[in-house]
Amino acid sequence: MSRRSLLDADYVVVGAGSSGAALAARLSEDPGVTVLLLEAGPPDRALELHVPAAFSKLFRSAYDWNYDTVPQATLDGRTIYWPRGKTLGGSSSLNAMMWVRGFAADYDEWADVAGPTWSWEALAPYFLRTEETQAVENQRDPRPHTRAFLEAAREAGHHVTPANLPEGQGFSQTMVSQRRGARASTADTYLRPARGRRNLRILTNAHVRRVTFSGTDAPRATGVYVEVAGITRHVRAHREVILCGGAINTPHLLMLSGIGPADHLAEHGIAALVDAPGVGANLQDHLVAGLAPAARGGTLFGAESVVQLARYLASRRGMLTSNVGEACGFLRTSVADRVGAPPDLPDIEIIFAPVPYVGEGLAPPPAEGVTVGAILLRPRSRGTIRLGSSDPHAQPLIDPAYLSDAEGVDEATMLAGLAACERLIDTDALRTVTTAGWVQPAGGESMTPGERAELALRRYSHTLYHPVGTARMGEDAESVVTPDLRVRGVTGLRVADASVMPTLIRGHTNAAAIVVGEVAAALIAGDRRP
Repeated sequence: MSRRSLLDADYVVVGAGSSGAALAARLSEDPGVTVLLLEAGPPDRALELHVPAAFSKLFRSAYDWNYDTVPQATLDGRTIYWPRGKTLGGSSSLNAMMWVRGFAADYDEWADVAGPTWSWEALAPYFLRTEETQAVENQRDPRPHTRAFLEAAREAGHHVTPANLPEGQGFSQTMVSQRRGARASTADTYLRPARGRRNLRILTNAHVRRVTFSGTDAPRATGVYVEVAGITRHVRAHREVILCGGAINTPHLLMLSGIGPADHLAEHGIAALVDAPGVGANLQDHLVAGLAPAARGGTLFGAESVVQLARYLASRRGMLTSNVGEACGFLRTSVADRVGAPPDLPDIEIIFAPVPYVGEGLAPPPAEGVTVGAILLRPRSRGTIRLGSSDPHAQPLIDPAYLSDAEGVDEATMLAGLAACERLIDTDALRTVTTAGWVQPAGGESMTPGERAELALRRYSHTLYHPVGTARMGEDAESVVTPDLRVRGVTGLRVADASVMPTLIRGHTNAAAIVVGEVAAALIAGDRRP
């Protein structure tokens, strides 16, 4: 890239997260094109970004967008903290590294609304390619409590299976995106190998204010306004702008650029270039509620000791290699059968951590303990992302509308999931590593299981960090992007991140988001072929 074109490129990619890093790296494999990758956050230099068990130290830091939802009426009026990565690698630099693909049926459901490109059969090769690039490994040093949990699952009548089966998946030790005990973010695995390419430029601390367009009858994206060191400049895209900001930042940027619900944009003095009611709608997230019994020593309660730090630095072993969510499993509750959910598919994921995960991850563990949590896999509730202001630096209004479905299916499913957690905690296998008493809810030994579940749901539940759907793809005219990820109503603009996912997968979204970036790169490369 010549000096005079540092702020011009064929492809301008906004956001260097799970999808954006993969997309930019793949696009730049073609030496005949230039790629400019813009990231609002700083470079990924902090030690905590690379030490697996330290991820919660990054919450509310300079590497976090530091979002909070609006108050949630169904959760005792609480605002829920939503961390999102703000650095190279995005949330892949901040997450718990759990590599959980989801089920084949999840992707076939995408194909039902967005065409065969998004079926499991079509995506499976991308998952395999991604896993080779991304460094997906077994955990190096899981806690003995995790082994006991998997035995508890067997005792409770669940299947213990290998991880990431496309169907029939039971309980398993979690696969992790790590390389020899260190985090493997997309900054590590996609961007670092690509940084030497002359046709790829990566700009950090670059906050994109809005997308620019030429024409009104058939608007074409021409670039973006980006703020660097307090100065706003125009970046020109000769071919396309691709938004990879995720399920919060992408709809936020679309609305700031005049693409969104016209009446809502008008409230903030923004003229609608495209009246697109689907922008910021269809928000879905995985809600998790955990129970934390007290436990015997050897949990991650001691992970921050000098001994553990020395062991990690010397050999990449020990507690600091833990991803915290060391095991998970899938089950189907009676609620799924009662409401006629698709057969043979789970509605709850159980997650296990060999530490009491309290205070939304913002508080250190107060004692030795373990967490057994229930995750609502397929919420019926739908929320929104809306503008809080026309100021690009103002936080958007995030309303996941947890447990708001009129039929109450989400709430009933979560309570059934917490009942399953209680059954696992009550097994002989798990009692070999737990002790009397509860870390969360405190005083839980004097409560009934139903009271513990209700308290866990209302007072302690939080996000599992998987928002999707706010710029959904589809073949219908109401979808925000087409099956090839082009934004409807304009040209030269695509979206490639978790916001395009029409529905939540029964798994964790980081792997799927990286695959979206890979597919986007293939679609764009295909468009360049004669």
